[in-house]
Amino acid sequence: MERPLCSVCEKQPCAVNYIKNGIKHYRSRCNQCIGANRRKKPFVPRWKKKGYKQKTTCDRCGFRAKYPSQIVVFHINGDLNDAAITNLRSICLNCVVEIDKQELPWKQGDLMRDF
Repeated sequence: MERPLCSVCEKQPCAVNYIKNGIKHYRSRCNQCIGANRRKKPFVPRWKKKGYKQKTTCDRCGFRAKYPSQIVVFHINGDLNDAAITNLRSICLNCVVEIDKQELPWKQGDLMRDF
């Protein structure tokens, strides 16, 4: 097995964590990144990089969300690489089901991890 690259700097090979039964197990970062305590940058969705702000109200039905996880960002034309503001909509989870049933070309944008 080839030694993987560091997940932070993506230049140096990962540090060896331990060897068990003759098999090397690696860390996710290289020795330099571990020593400097460098961490992987948090994931930022494409729509957020383009300046779109997820709303608390559904653009399709007007539902007002109590929690941010009740609203997701959708691409109207179905192209996930097209992050133009005019192509993005904040949609509630109920409308997500309706969009799936109606087989519209809309597709959900990059997901953010829950913390």
